[in-house]
Amino acid sequence: MNVLERFLTDDMRGVHYAVSLFLATTILWFLVKRLGDANPIWAISSMIATSDPLMKQALSTFRGRIVNTLLGCAVALPFLALGRTEWELPFALAATVLLSSYVVRVPTMWRQAPITAAIVIAGGLQHHEKLTGMEQGLRRVAEVLFGCVVGIAVAWLLSKLWPLPEHGDPKAAKDKGGHAGPADTAK
Repeated sequence: MNVLERFLTDDMRGVHYAVSLFLATTILWFLVKRLGDANPIWAISSMIATSDPLMKQALSTFRGRIVNTLLGCAVALPFLALGRTEWELPFALAATVLLSSYVVRVPTMWRQAPITAAIVIAGGLQHHEKLTGMEQGLRRVAEVLFGCVVGIAVAWLLSKLWPLPEHGDPKAAKDKGGHAGPADTAK
């Protein structure tokens, strides 16, 4: 099957996701760069990680991302406040992973917890004053959370304007003649 035939017969998830990313990136670029006077890359990367053309999957990822981002922030801030040592980052990351794995236990996006801790601590290490470093780390976390919110909002809006069938949806299989199409066999 050539590319044009596949594009015309596929379930449009790729096109749907591309439109979603285009809209959300445009929104974030304008709001964070123009109005917030900050680099929007943290918000955009977070939005991409949270986005999905299927709303059910997007909500699951969103929840995991938010919970684990907040956990990473909550663990990193005390490490920043306690002082600067070369051991601050490894201990904070280890503590974050243990708390994420054994206490919080939200498996979706669980790696986000240590990533956020690293972002917060890196922001703190860039500045000589503790308060400025903590402020920079918190700002980055806010950008990450804002990216998540924009990503889920755009996913929700597109799910209402352009709904896609969920994986394994009997109606979708029937619409395709009762058999799996090229997009289903590739997954």
